[in-house]
Amino acid sequence: MADNQDLVEAAEKKKKRTFRKYTYRGVDLDQLLDMSSEQLMDLFSCRQRRKYSRGLKRKPMALIKRLRKAKKEAPPLEKPEVVKTHLRDMIIVPEMIGSIVGVYNGKTFNQVEIKPEM
Repeated sequence: MADNQDLVEAAEKKKKRTFRKYTYRGVDLDQLLDMSSEQLMDLFSCRQRRKYSRGLKRKPMALIKRLRKAKKEAPPLEKPEVVKTHLRDMIIVPEMIGSIVGVYNGKTFNQVEIKPEM
């Protein structure tokens, strides 16, 4: 009887998966999403900070808007539609996480899913 209970407890422990908490320079993903652009800029390395401080131009802002729209239109628990772009040097900001981007390599669009590790 005790062996059966031990087996049941072991099975329940297997079912409970612990997901890794993603952090960027010691800040959790949830906190990164709530940060303003100035606070976020302080966490970036110097090259990204310089590019971000000079302002996001028209094309990067358009990409972010299209990613927001694709995420909003996606049904719950589904991946959003692919957004095609030629911007290979775009800085990944926290609000882009979970999106799928088609990045042009000169010949075809390669699908890239933006993950928290990026």
